[in-house]
Amino acid sequence: MTDRAIIDWPAWTDSPPGRYVLDWEQTQLDRVVSDVFGYHALQLGLPQLDALRENRMPCRGLVLDAASGASAPYSYPRGLRHGGNGHAANIGATAQPQSPQHGLVAGLPAPAGRSAVWCDLLDLPFEAQSVDLIVMPHTLEFTSDPHRLLREAERVLMPEGQLIILGFNSLSLWGARQSVGKVTGRPFVPAAVDLIAFTRLKDWIKLLGFDLERGRFGCYRPPLGSDQWLSRYGFMEAAGDRWWPIFGATYMIKAIKRVRGMRLVGPLKVKKPVLAAGLAPAATPNTRNHTQ
Repeated sequence: MTDRAIIDWPAWTDSPPGRYVLDWEQTQLDRVVSDVFGYHALQLGLPQLDALRENRMPCRGLVLDAASGASAPYSYPRGLRHGGNGHAANIGATAQPQSPQHGLVAGLPAPAGRSAVWCDLLDLPFEAQSVDLIVMPHTLEFTSDPHRLLREAERVLMPEGQLIILGFNSLSLWGARQSVGKVTGRPFVPAAVDLIAFTRLKDWIKLLGFDLERGRFGCYRPPLGSDQWLSRYGFMEAAGDRWWPIFGATYMIKAIKRVRGMRLVGPLKVKKPVLAAGLAPAATPNTRNHTQ
């Protein structure tokens, strides 16, 4: 895979197939994250998608990697504190826009009400068990070590914390075209690594101690490059969701971090001792004789 696939990610999100995919993913995320509660929520990469806009946690952050194509077209702003190893990053800082003469795109990478953190996604600058929700939209497809990124997510998530992953499905028409495009040097979807199969990703998260709560596929139209042709195959959405759901172009996984042997308990209740039943009967044959 050439670097061209990474550089073209912002342009691809503005193309008809890119808008088609992002619209479906935004709709799914708005519905799923709205009922996830806690204090800290993070979105790793892909600033073109506002994954946390319907979430109501007080601290929501957008984590970007200067070396990742999922952060394009934004680059690391000067003057912004970079999260280091072993300590928390400056969560309250917000990335400032760079001027066009520096070759960077002006504008804030984080939406209003969010904080922007620039760091290495493979070495997240957050304490262990400190985050309630992590959303990774196509982030695994841009990192050099997807399994290590999953381990980092498992490390920083609290027990019972939730992980949401979105990606392209290799077992689909889009995945087939991507495989052909990889050979010809013209990939259809941008990705730095090979597309990760849904079944393979399920095995990874189970090995890390996650329980799969929900999985959903979407975008059943063929991999076409124009709005006109995509609209002609709109009937495939309902048909695909019913007849061949596992062959959708994209998938969304929602998993919960489980800690084995851990049980949430309330206040300790002291039980009153139960007195043993008496061995003597309440009345004896002689009792009646004494009362007479």
